[in-house]
Parts: sequence; C-alpha cells; structure tokens
Amino acid sequence: MVNTAFAGRTAIVTGSGRNIGRAIALGLAARGAAVVVNGHRDAQAVDAVVREIEQAGGRALGVMADVSSHEQVAELVRKTVAHFGSVDIAVSNVAMRRKQPFLDIAPGDWDEVLATNLSAAFYMARHVIPHMRGRRWGRIIHISGFDGFWSQVTERAHNITAKAGLHGLTKALAREFGADGITVNSVVPGAIDTVRDWSQYTHQPRERLEAEIPVGRYGKVEEVAAACLFLCAETGGFTSGQAIHVNGGHYMY
Repeated sequence: MVNTAFAGRTAIVTGSGRNIGRAIALGLAARGAAVVVNGHRDAQAVDAVVREIEQAGGRALGVMADVSSHEQVAELVRKTVAHFGSVDIAVSNVAMRRKQPFLDIAPGDWDEVLATNLSAAFYMARHVIPHMRGRRWGRIIHISGFDGFWSQVTERAHNITAKAGLHGLTKALAREFGADGITVNSVVPGAIDTVRDWSQYTHQPRERLEAEIPVGRYGKVEEVAAACLFLCAETGGFTSGQAIHVNGGHYMY
C-alpha cells in the first residue's frame, strides 16, 4: 500500500545531499511529501537525491543555497512556494563542527559557525512561518547535537554555544506559534554512522564510542529520519518544544 501520510505537504530539508539530511528527504518523499532538496557546494549530490525521489514516483526540487545567508534562505523559500505552492515542513539540518582551542577561535571563525549552525535556523523559521500560519499547520525541526546538551568535547566552544542556542530557539518558537498549529522540535543525533571528515574526530575513537553506547553500535541515518517523520506526522501534533535524543542510550537526559 502506498504511504500518503504527507500527501499535499511540501518540505524543505537543508543540507539534504547526503547523510542525515538525505535520509530525511527520502523518508518524507516516500510518504507523499513534495521535497525541496538543498545543498551549498555539491550540486551533483543534490541532483542525485532529486533523481532518486523522482525515480521512486515522488516530487522533488533541488535548490542550491547557502543557508547561512539571510538573502539566500529567503530565495530558497520563495522558489519552494513558487514551485509547489506552499511550505509546510522545514528541517534545518546544516551544520559544521569545527574543532578549535578556544583561544584560537578568531571572531570570523565564531561568526561563521554561529551563522551556519544557529542563524540559518532563524532565517528559515523567519521565512516559512508566515506560510505555515496562513495554512494553520506547520512542522519545524532543528537538527541539533548532543554537545549542546552535555559539553563532552573540548575545543568546540562555538559549536556547543550554537547547538545550545538552537534548542533555545526551538522552545521560543514552540511557545509563540503553537496557537497557529505549528510545532517546533529539536532532534538530537548521537553517534551516527555518516560520511564525515574523521580528522575532526580523532579525540573520539569509533571503537571507544561503540563500547560506551548501551546498544553497542553507531546509529543509522534512517533512525534519525524516523524521529523526524514521527514529529512531522499527525502523531507528532502534541509534541512541541522538545528535544528528541536519538543516541542509543549513550547520554540520558
């Protein structure tokens, strides 16, 4: 049976050319949503996800945009509404996790990380909420990180600050726009098996982390996507302002 849980809905998923964002985009499309696939540098990856969705019978549009730019986010949302007629779901997934000793963080480094990890979510919410209010239905999800809740890693002050602020934004928006039928939540991945620059993770050997996780393995990108799909569906209509931790029991809050 065809799953049409999100039929008639349009979703924007930033950073969806690979890894967690790609899994979220594919999951939403498989359940009937029209999906805008976004990337910043790798147009081929974005195009590949669009083709994958279309070949499976779904609807997708690829839009290249640097979501740390207010103007480019505004254009991303404009193109979404022009092409699909609405925007009902927005997943802010783009992030960078730069490892730098605090005293080596230059003001430009600080600004770049906060613009990418925090301001991008503000820009997205600022532009999608008017459309969601008009339809009296919306789902906003911020993909956060557990270092914003438990600062287990040194030399990431800018990332930790941004991720903590991201969930603060989640709570503020959930409080202000709940009456408009809009829910806002954070999904917080733990150790997830993704394609990444492992030079930024030399302080966290994979074998040691796996031994610390109660379920004994890294998570799958599809498991993070599953949390997002729950929140986006009607099943998530009474969940707002929350942080959903997907970490195999590694950290318990």
